[in-house]
Amino acid sequence: MSVLLAASFDSTEFLVYRILSIIGLVLVFLTALVTIIIVLFQKSNSDGIQGITASSETFFGKNRGQSIESKLKKWTWICLGVLAFLSIAIYIVGIIVQ
Repeated sequence: MSVLLAASFDSTEFLVYRILSIIGLVLVFLTALVTIIIVLFQKSNSDGIQGITASSETFFGKNRGQSIESKLKKWTWICLGVLAFLSIAIYIVGIIVQ
């Protein structure tokens, strides 16, 4: 049994797998971190205490906020797509090596 394990751990396939998995996990970590930061920058959907008072926003100020919010939503979905792709890719590479 140890001979089989030693042979598989010394092979170049295992080395490539280890390198790809480490790079993939670092990319997953960074993508998750960026996603968390982007979500924290997004405005909450509920008005909270501001809903009680009437806020007077100009048309241009309101549109600028919506465009920033739409960009943040778009980048959130992009980051989540990249995160899902990387997770599936790491899983598939693990299956191929086994």
